[in-house]
Amino acid sequence: MERRSPCFRACNAAEIVRYFRHNHTVNASPVKRELRNGRRATRIDRNCFRGLHSPPPPAFALSIQRSRPERGEFVARILGWVLTALLGALPLGTAFAQSLGEGRAEARIKGDEIEVYTYRPAGCAQPSILLVFHGNGRTAESYRDAARPLADRACLVIYAPLFDKERFPNWRYHRGGLVRDGELQPEAIWTADMVDDLIDWAQAEEGRADAPAYLFGHSAGGQFLSRVAAYDPPGEARRIVIANPSTYVWPDTDENAPYGFDRLGGDAAEEAMLRDYLAAPVTVFLGGEDTGDEDLTNNRPARRQGENRLDRGHNVFEAARQVAEARGWVFNWRLVTAEGIAHAGGQMMRSPEMLEAMGFGAESSGD
Repeated sequence: MERRSPCFRACNAAEIVRYFRHNHTVNASPVKRELRNGRRATRIDRNCFRGLHSPPPPAFALSIQRSRPERGEFVARILGWVLTALLGALPLGTAFAQSLGEGRAEARIKGDEIEVYTYRPAGCAQPSILLVFHGNGRTAESYRDAARPLADRACLVIYAPLFDKERFPNWRYHRGGLVRDGELQPEAIWTADMVDDLIDWAQAEEGRADAPAYLFGHSAGGQFLSRVAAYDPPGEARRIVIANPSTYVWPDTDENAPYGFDRLGGDAAEEAMLRDYLAAPVTVFLGGEDTGDEDLTNNRPARRQGENRLDRGHNVFEAARQVAEARGWVFNWRLVTAEGIAHAGGQMMRSPEMLEAMGFGAESSGD
C-alpha cells in the first residue's frame, strides 16, 4: 500500500482546493495570482499541507522525476491525483460530496465559525453563487428558504450565513464593525471585509475558483452590504444588491463613518474609497411600499438620509449619481423598485424585479 502524505488525514476538500488555487493557479493571469496571494482572503491552514513539502510517496516522486511537462498541465495532473486519492474519504459538505436541496455548512472566517444555510438546485451543473444576508431577526434559514425559487429559476447555489446577535451585535453586523460607542475601531476587527473571505470559501466549496458570485442583503443585511460596498468592496462580486436598509453609507467625505467616509484617513484616502464605492456594482433595490417605520433607524445621520427606507434609497442613489457626474467618475450603481412590496425580504427575492436587480435578463438561467 502506498504511503499517504499527512495532508490526506488533516485537510478537507475545501482546503485542498484553496491550497492549489492560491499557490498553483492554472490559467490565471500572473497579475490576478499575485493579487490573490497578497489578499487577506488567502489565509488557509498550511500546516495540514506539510506533507506536500515533505518527501513524497514513492509513486508521487516517480511521477515527478519521469517528465517535466508544461506547468499548467503538470499542476492539473497533480491536482487530479490528489483529489482522486481523497475522493473516497472526503467529508460530507464539500463541493465533491454536495447533495441537492437544503443543507448546512460551517465557514471559518477571520477566526469566527459561521453557520451557513445552503440550497443547491437540481438540473444545474455550473451554478453561480448567491450569498444572502439576513435582516435584524437573524433568520438566515428562512432567508435561504425564501431564495429557493430564485435559485431554481436562475441556476444559483444559495449560501446564507448566520450572524448571531451574541457575537455580531448591530455595530458589528449592520454597520460593518467600524464604530462602537462612537469610537472608530481598528481595521483588523472590521467585519465588512468578511464578505471577500466568504466568497472565497463558497467558491472553494463549489470547487470552482471562478464561480460567479452575487450578494443580496435585506434590511439589516442591506445595511451591512452598504458598508461592504463602501469600505471593502469584494472584487469578485458581480452585483451587490442592497435591499430596503434603514441606512446607507452616504457618498460624502464630510459625513463620519459608518454613515460616510470621514475619519477613515486623509483626504486622498477618503476620496479613493468614495470613488471605489461609486464604481462598485451596487443595486439599490427598493420596495415600492416600504414607507413604514418599524425597526427604522432614526438617529441623526439616518434622518439626514430621508424620512423612510424608500425615501432614503432614492436620495442616496441620486446623491451618488450627482457626485460621480460632477467628478467624472465611473458610476456602476443601478436603482430598481419592486412595486407593491413593503418591508419584506422574501417578497423582494421572489419579485419579478429581483433578476433585474442582479443584472440578469428576465429569463436568465445562470451559467
